[in-house]
Amino acid sequence: MKLVFRLILPFLALLLLAAHFYRGGWLPLAALSVALLPLLAVPRPWAARTLQAALVLGALEWLRTLAGLVSMRLALGQPYLRLAVILGAVAAFTLLAAWIFQHRALRTRFGLAQPLR
Repeated sequence: MKLVFRLILPFLALLLLAAHFYRGGWLPLAALSVALLPLLAVPRPWAARTLQAALVLGALEWLRTLAGLVSMRLALGQPYLRLAVILGAVAAFTLLAAWIFQHRALRTRFGLAQPLR
């Protein structure tokens, strides 16, 4: 059960990315985000690394979006702090979803090598 709970983080992060891309009109990227979801059930190292790479790129996309929207709000003289906090939190959540694959249970499930100490 704990394993399922840990896999919920990347599942939700990928769904958030899909919604973000869909709203932006980037349907191929939205479809790719959804297409990556079944990899959560593939217990292979390449699947975990693919998901991690996608989630790190997703976090970078959230930060790019944050920078663009904050600069637009600044130019218009509108408040931006709440927007920055929310998008920063979503970016951090997406990074956490990528990092969760370093947890012992997920490393074992996906057959990943032990981290260097």
